[in-house]
Amino acid sequence: MKNKFWNTFARIGYQSLFGLMGLTLLIPAVSAQQTSPAAAPAPAAAAAEDVMTAAEARSVSFAKAFDAAKVDELANLFATDAEFVDEEGNIYQGKAEIQALFTSFFEKFPGAKLKTEVDSIRPLGTNMLVEEGTRMIEAADASSTANLRYLMVLTKEGAVWKISMIREFAQDAPATQLDYLMPLSLLEGEWVDENPDGATRVHYHWNEEKTFLLGEYTVQINGRPAMKSSQRLGWDPVQQKIRSWTFDADGGFSEGFWTPTENGWIVKSTATLPSGEIGSATLTLTLLDDDRISVSSRDRVIGTIVEEPFEIQIVRRPPTPTK
Repeated sequence: MKNKFWNTFARIGYQSLFGLMGLTLLIPAVSAQQTSPAAAPAPAAAAAEDVMTAAEARSVSFAKAFDAAKVDELANLFATDAEFVDEEGNIYQGKAEIQALFTSFFEKFPGAKLKTEVDSIRPLGTNMLVEEGTRMIEAADASSTANLRYLMVLTKEGAVWKISMIREFAQDAPATQLDYLMPLSLLEGEWVDENPDGATRVHYHWNEEKTFLLGEYTVQINGRPAMKSSQRLGWDPVQQKIRSWTFDADGGFSEGFWTPTENGWIVKSTATLPSGEIGSATLTLTLLDDDRISVSSRDRVIGTIVEEPFEIQIVRRPPTPTK
């Protein structure tokens, strides 16, 4: 058990884009990238239907395995590196620990039954699903019950949906910052946008308390450093939205508000350039799959100048092969 919870370019247009994006990793390194066509995502309706069907089947399988106390079947519904956080904040990391948890539970409460009510299922791209709902666990003799809220993330491994994270809460427990930020977990890792003239590299990771998602990125043009920035994404309890703050090494800064969509986010962003000029933009982030993100920009204004819209695509950098 672990004690951490899950766990300016020469042209002003480019400089402003980095500040306006909010999600800075999504900006092209050179103008040629702006006109590169992005791969078309699968039809939204078909993808959503497939996700819903898989989620419903998983929910039925989970309840049947629980009621029959089939620990092996329950464990097989989880990803190898899955995480389970109970209502008291105890963390069980990996399939083996989760399987041991179920074994211990059924030894203490033989014959317990599970009832689940799904409140919402939200797909993020084609390979991630966020499910929220309530669960009632009843003792075999009906002498006691436990009512819990849950939030669950599922990811697709090949053609099979696996549970990658479950967090349970007492019914009256307020949601935490991580609960609101968890859909951003897809951004965790390293992302790249490369072409013959330039390269953008970004690394996203959680802070130790998992209250913010942190991003660090650099841009090179023709092999020379061109920009370096830091970003912090968190939950704004007043606006009730995800909010981002970006700080550029040249003194520019920006902030954005993120609104979730079926397959990503819409970001309303404003920026202050080192020159004192103010800019704004609207960005649409679309998750094509776990390793590709498309971003399009519109309503880009820098000072009194209206900039052209753009659409690009960035990819996740594969892990370094082990020797």
